[in-house]
Amino acid sequence: MSLQSILGNFALILFVLTIVTGIIWFLDMFVFSKQRQQVADKALAELDARNARLTADGIRVDENDRHELRAKLLRQPVWIEYSGSFFPVIALVFFLRSFLFEPFKIPSSSMLPTLFVGDLILVNKFTFGVRLPIINKKVIEINDPKRGDVMVFKYPVDPTVDYIKRVVGVPGDKIVYKNKRLSINGNELSYENRPDFLDEERLSYYKQYNENLTGVGHNILNDEQAPTFVNGPHDFPGHELCTYGNDGFACTVPEGQYFMMGDNRDNSQDSRYWGFVPDKNIVGKAFFIWMNLGNIKRIGSFH
Repeated sequence: MSLQSILGNFALILFVLTIVTGIIWFLDMFVFSKQRQQVADKALAELDARNARLTADGIRVDENDRHELRAKLLRQPVWIEYSGSFFPVIALVFFLRSFLFEPFKIPSSSMLPTLFVGDLILVNKFTFGVRLPIINKKVIEINDPKRGDVMVFKYPVDPTVDYIKRVVGVPGDKIVYKNKRLSINGNELSYENRPDFLDEERLSYYKQYNENLTGVGHNILNDEQAPTFVNGPHDFPGHELCTYGNDGFACTVPEGQYFMMGDNRDNSQDSRYWGFVPDKNIVGKAFFIWMNLGNIKRIGSFH
């Protein structure tokens, strides 16, 4: 694994920090603190004997000296104090983002008009099954992704990168995208006109439709100037299950994999280009926008 991959894997960094600070906390609790106590007991016993002699000789002793010496000898070294105090916080964050919820930031406009650039979203990590952190291996089955779910996953071409798209096809589905309209298993989806959408990043208006994805309604964008064909699809695993033409493409989704598309249909690099997403790449289901520093009105749930 390259240094760039390690630095880009925040879960791995948190895991290492949790282990390191946990070991230090454990050693201090059961080893170092006892050693400090032994040293303090010996030093205090010597001090008590000395003070007893001085008192017998009629010399007054300052009891504060004993308290200061005890506090000094039992005080944790700075590196242990900081490590021990950080451990429960780091461990809690690691548990929360590994098994419950993980935050992400939307970096591109591929999911417009559903998600905007700069949206800070929360992803449910357990709804599609409990997975071990770092290796992302599923250990407990819960739910499978459904058509219409907005899902975060490891980019099949480079698993160190996280992508977010909408689930369009589940295992066994026959996906046909012709003239910018979807059909699933022979059933053409319904589309309703919506007001044109202004993409402020590109300063362009796009046609907007509400697409009924087998019961899940959501808005999509189409660029009338963009071609209907897929320009330069990759030679991805399972590409033989797809056929491409001048007016679109057709794909059959293999077992254990999913077909993903961005809602900004003509400005999204998705399964049309780089192929299917295997179950092992799933990170979780996106469900809530918790902040957008440029527009706080964006806060809330989305479809």
